[in-house]
Amino acid sequence: MDIQKVLFVTKFEELWFDALESLMDLRRVSLNHVVFLNVIQREKVAMHRGKGYEKKEEVRLREMANIRFINWAENLFEQGIEVGAYIVVGSLVQKVIMAVENENIDLVVIGNLKKGKFEQIYANSDIMEIIRRSDTPVLVYKYKSGPEAGAEKPFERPLLATSFSETSNRAVSYLKNLGNVVKKINVINVADPKLLKESSAMAVQKTRKESRQKLEEICDILISEGIDATPSVYIGNPVREIENAAKEFNASMIIAGTSAKESWRERFVGSTPRNLAENSVFPTLLIPPGKKQ
Repeated sequence: MDIQKVLFVTKFEELWFDALESLMDLRRVSLNHVVFLNVIQREKVAMHRGKGYEKKEEVRLREMANIRFINWAENLFEQGIEVGAYIVVGSLVQKVIMAVENENIDLVVIGNLKKGKFEQIYANSDIMEIIRRSDTPVLVYKYKSGPEAGAEKPFERPLLATSFSETSNRAVSYLKNLGNVVKKINVINVADPKLLKESSAMAVQKTRKESRQKLEEICDILISEGIDATPSVYIGNPVREIENAAKEFNASMIIAGTSAKESWRERFVGSTPRNLAENSVFPTLLIPPGKKQ
């Protein structure tokens, strides 16, 4: 799968042009078109409770977004990138899905959509809903924190967390085309201690050996494409161990596959990809299990 066309979804509060600039290395493989999307949610155009929809406020927000997009587009034009833009009012998920379908998007880039505790418990993740309905990989962009805070090139040193599923295999195929961008990739598998048939050192070592062999096969595929790849096996809580591994390897991004749909338990407790997207400090690229190749 090539990344020719990117949908850059921004509310401006959490995602700026420097994030998009950090993805410009993708031009070396296939990127040639960026589509901007700003979704004005209806509650944003209600000036006071009870007054309802305010057309003037919508016009003001549209003009502010338009000015920013014009400035960003001029910069991209100079780099030889085609540009499109949508400034719309409505539901974020619905408008993202429409843009993905209308523009034949290869990658959605979106900021970290923080929600309150009540929403996290009782509402589906917007990001997971976008993936489920659009069959398009989503990069949840997060800025680097600490003394070197700011945008970083996510595709330089990714960490691929694989469960050896069909979706994980699709993630490998996705990466194969990025040899000119990826400098180093660490491929890990986190074995759940609960799945060990025996609570013994021998059982742990057997699990580790089997996982290591599968990881080496994945790394061989990537290495054959000119990508430096290293395998590692972890045992423990998947989210915690993936996060720890990303820190250990100084990863620039975490890549994980998603399931076809969330179970009721995952909806309330949270799946591993969803937890990474919402809570990890690292940018998270989620690969759906769709039919696109």
